[in-house]
Amino acid sequence: MTTPSLPDLADHYTPEVRAQAENELFGLLRVPSVSADPAHAADMEQAAGLLRTKLESLGFSARVDATEGHPVVYAEHLKAAGAPTVLIYGHYDVQPEAPLDKWQTPPFEPTVRNGRVYARGATDDKGQAYAHIRGVELLLSAGELPLNVKFLLEGEEEVGSPNLEPYIRQHQGELTADAIVISDGSRFAPDVPTVTYGLRGLSYVEVHVTGANRDLHSGSYGGAAPNAIGLLATIIAGLKDGQGRVTIPGFYDGVSELTDAERAMWAELPHDDAAFAASIGATALPGEAGYSTLERLWARPTLDVNGIWGGYQGEGSKTVIASTAGAKISMRLVPGQDPERITRLISEHLKATAPAGAQVEVLPLHGGQPVLIDLENAYVQAAGRALEHVHGVAPKFTRGGGSIPIVAVFRELLQAPVVLVDFGLNEDAPHSPNESFALSDYHGGVLTSARLLQEIAAQAQTRTDSPA
Repeated sequence: MTTPSLPDLADHYTPEVRAQAENELFGLLRVPSVSADPAHAADMEQAAGLLRTKLESLGFSARVDATEGHPVVYAEHLKAAGAPTVLIYGHYDVQPEAPLDKWQTPPFEPTVRNGRVYARGATDDKGQAYAHIRGVELLLSAGELPLNVKFLLEGEEEVGSPNLEPYIRQHQGELTADAIVISDGSRFAPDVPTVTYGLRGLSYVEVHVTGANRDLHSGSYGGAAPNAIGLLATIIAGLKDGQGRVTIPGFYDGVSELTDAERAMWAELPHDDAAFAASIGATALPGEAGYSTLERLWARPTLDVNGIWGGYQGEGSKTVIASTAGAKISMRLVPGQDPERITRLISEHLKATAPAGAQVEVLPLHGGQPVLIDLENAYVQAAGRALEHVHGVAPKFTRGGGSIPIVAVFRELLQAPVVLVDFGLNEDAPHSPNESFALSDYHGGVLTSARLLQEIAAQAQTRTDSPA
């Protein structure tokens, strides 16, 4: 479908406007809105209040809604009768800043170095979400919004969004939209504008192993008593075989295979295994045999140990046999896998294969459904045109290896297509010390957001004007 010629907004995005957009983002980044830490409850309220105030200044009807946890910011601008409605989702909460000693500059004092702003939340997700707010403002500076826009900005994404699904169910009618736009991830490479059409799901469990009823003297009991650390290590080592495949019975049942078209599309991406390994300081790229690195990252399920503990951790030596040990294990899932089923399978498997002397408890933590988006969807195509207009090159269509559990909830409850258009990069180091966001990517996000809304409004008008 060919949409009519659209006005270019770049002339409205002057150096002065760009500077204002940066200063506003920096103000939001200074608020330590760490959702995982109850000590930051007031900071969460402050961040929500800043967003509400900003959206109100743009003519939105905006409010801060309480939940059982941190608040949700909801805003709407519904003045384009007969035009589509777009719901833009983002989150204002951030990961904890630890370890502090790894930060080159304070995590909540935005610092610009080499064209990047360094701060916790810079790319995940304050910078990307705020780019949409400034994109709407850019459109308003050139005239009225050509369509209806709603914002849903939550404060619990980094702790699994426990209260967002109940909120959506409660406000289902109010949140109705023709499309849902989300920017909360990374594009493929700095010079590769990207539309993401798939996300992996998640199953996350915590495992506790007990041997004896207390820590034991290794001289008096060594060689006869069960060691919880050793037992846990045996359990973990048995979760994969020598080919990198997960050994849990039924784990791969129903896994959807890549199409030939997808393999061909991904083969055109500028990926190099050696460069990828060097970028993370790795000497090898282990994984499931028989699949390329991109296939393993985006289209194959995984199992990883995210944390492990047990025994003496202090200075010097203490000769004890640990009574207890534990680990956190995450599994990234692909279409065809259900997180509840996978959580049940690993729980049963860990208990069934535990070595003699191991008492095993498995605690489910959280999960999310995998998502696959139709590439032919009109809103996905509109995102592609917006990216090409802003960047001057055709975008690539890729899947993402991460998880945004709320995407599946949106699709189920709101029955609207989801468009994933990411402005960040993996090198932004989300969740890590020295998280950053290239200011050029922030401004590119502002322009892309504005253009995407233009494209959606124009394609709707084209359909309306077309003869029956």
